[in-house]
Order: sequence, then C-alpha cells, then structure tokens
Amino acid sequence: MRTPDRADLILHSASQLLTLAGGPQRGQELGRLGIVTDGAVAIRDGRILAAGPSSQIRGSFQASRELDASGRVVLPGFVDSHTHAVWMGDRSAEFEMRLQGKSYMEILAAGGGIMSTVRRTRSASVEQLASQARPRLKRMLAHGTTTAEVKTGYGLELGAELRMLEAILSLGAPGLPELVSTFLGAHAVPEEYQGRTDDYVRVVCQEMLPAVQAWWREQGGELPLPFVDVFCEEGVFDLAQSRRILEAARAFGFPLKIHADEFVALGGTAMAVELEAASADHLLHTPPDEVSLLGRSRTVAVLLPATPFGLGQGDHAPARALLQAGALLALASDLNPGTAWCESMQFAIALACRSLGLTPAQAIAAATINGAAALGLAHRKGSLEPGKDADLIVLDAPDFRHLGYRFGTNLVSEVIQGGGIII
Repeated sequence: MRTPDRADLILHSASQLLTLAGGPQRGQELGRLGIVTDGAVAIRDGRILAAGPSSQIRGSFQASRELDASGRVVLPGFVDSHTHAVWMGDRSAEFEMRLQGKSYMEILAAGGGIMSTVRRTRSASVEQLASQARPRLKRMLAHGTTTAEVKTGYGLELGAELRMLEAILSLGAPGLPELVSTFLGAHAVPEEYQGRTDDYVRVVCQEMLPAVQAWWREQGGELPLPFVDVFCEEGVFDLAQSRRILEAARAFGFPLKIHADEFVALGGTAMAVELEAASADHLLHTPPDEVSLLGRSRTVAVLLPATPFGLGQGDHAPARALLQAGALLALASDLNPGTAWCESMQFAIALACRSLGLTPAQAIAAATINGAAALGLAHRKGSLEPGKDADLIVLDAPDFRHLGYRFGTNLVSEVIQGGGIII
C-alpha cells in the first residue's frame, strides 16, 4: 500500500472548490470556475500540492493540520490589481461637495481632489504613511484580498514618491496582502507646475524615472521593477504627454499600465495596446474600435465599478462589449481617498454583477485569475493549481453565487496566505 505524501495543511469537504484552473480567461470563456464538489486542497511549504475531490486528496496526502470546510465555498484569494492604498488624510468634505453638485474635475481644478491628498502626503514620513495604510490593508485581507497592487502618485515630487515606494515595500509583511508596486508620478500635475505640464512631464521622464529605477535596484532586492502608470485624461496628461512618459518608462525597463477613458476618450486604450501595457484601467468611455483592439491584445481591461458608484455617476465600462470582443477583463477596487474608499473586492463583485452585467462566475474569475494576469502574476496567483502560491479564502456560504448576490457583509470566514491560516 502506498504511503500518503506529506502535506502541511489540507482543506477538505468544501461544498464547492473553485480551482479556476487553466490560465487567464478571455472573452466569452470568462467564468470558467473549475468547480469540484466536496473538494479539497493539499498544501506544503506555502504552495499547492494538489486540488480535487476530498476522497482523492485525503487518500493521497497526510497533513499535520486539516481544515474542515463542510458547507462552505473555497476559492483563490482575490487579486486586487488597481489600488491607491497608501495616502494620508481623507476627503470626506469633498464627498459632501459632490453631493451638492460639484464634479470631480471641478473640485480638482479648485485645488481639491488629488492635490489635497498630495499636500498631506508630501509632509508625511515613511512610518506615518505605512501606519495609515496598514489598517486598510488588514481590512482588505479580512475581506479576501491576498494580493494587491498599490500605486504611488500622492507625492508628485521625487522625495515624496520614493517615500511612498518605501512605505509600500515596508508593508510586505505577514498578515497583510502581498503587494505589487506601481510608480504613478504622473497622477496629476502638481500645483507648482500648473500651466507648465510639459515641464513636469520632462521632470518625470528625465529625473524621476531614472531615480526610481536606481533606488529600486538598491532597495527592492530581487523584486522586479514596479509598474509605471499615467493618468491619461483631459485636464491632466494628454495623449502625447502620456506617450512620452510611458515610452520613457519602457526604455528604462519598467512594465506599463495606464488610467484611460475615465471621463473622456483620448486614445489611451489604443496606445496601451500599441505599447503592450499590462493593463488599461477604468475604460468608462472606451470607443468601440479601441474595445476591438483590446480584444485582440494581451493588455488586460481592468474595470473599477466602485469608482462611478463612489462618484454617483451613471456611466459604466462596456464590459459586455469587451467580452464579445474577446478581451481579458479583470475587476479591481480602485481603493483611494477621493472616489472609492472601498476595501472589499466582494463589494466590487456585487457592483460588477449589477452595473456591468457580469454573472457571479464571471466576476469571480475577473477578480482572481484575470486580476493576476493584470499584474503579470498568473503563473503563481489566481487559481488553485499545483505549484501555485497557497492563497485561498473560505466563504461562509454554500454556493459561489452568494458572491455578487449578497453585499454589505463579509462572507470570508478564513484566509489562507502562503499556506498559513492568517484569519
């Protein structure tokens, strides 16, 4: 009789085990969950050994610890591929201004919006930035986010931007989501460069990018270079300015992302495809020809339904058209202080089902394996397959459709990250 292999942990008897095996999901295939009834997962040394029926897994592996998931759903941890989780202060007063009829761009033009957060963030130390972000990240993990991208962009000067990057690196600790860094020095035009946007673009390209590259190689260890992002939008960085920044970043070896088509379509999505950006994000006003371009590309369309909800807007990204075109579609929270203080990917899923017309299965795939694809991490995150990181969540619900169906509560009962039970 064959001796069972050793495992550190076995989760077993899940009413539904969602493996999401098979890689990122394009177009109409989005929603392939790989459901195993009465499923189990074996874990060793922080990696998944096997996933399958409980009888098979428990017969093949012997673990020092087991977790009975009877009557509950087990799935990969959420991968939140677009957040601004590090900042100082809040913008609750601006929320009230929007309720009184002021638009986001009007508030920004009056010195509010991103600028108000910039003023607070510039004066903060690394320790202060990390201290304010840590509780937000803990709440994200408690709601099932085991991996998250975090952007800079509230410094808008080299020293403050580097402090933000240092804070992000310092938050890579047990009990928090695994973090992926993005440099967003082109999040807005700082006050001292108002009316001189081209001059600020020159600073980003010629001073900030090489300095960030050098700093990261010294501080980031073996971590790959961070992404570089730009807010390509009317009144912020136009298409030509955005191109200059992204092409300069690419020349320095940075992978690319872009905020595109949130308020006005400027051609940012087409440029993202041309420059082979990892993702194009927001996309509320992406025109049909650029939707088609995304459908034929490897650039992931990252949709952020909490943002128009937070702004009280009726515009929504063309999710169904993107799927019809064959695009890779992901969901993210856009956690930020101004438009979407949303720490729950469960809520993003619920919104996506209502405002974007996704099914719960599609939204779950968009929040896991396709979110991993938007960060270049689909080889080790976003699905329950042998060799991948053992990042799993257990829902206090018998059926996966409770994600999307229910909102305003936390369905996650356990979080397993790197093979350890964190919550």
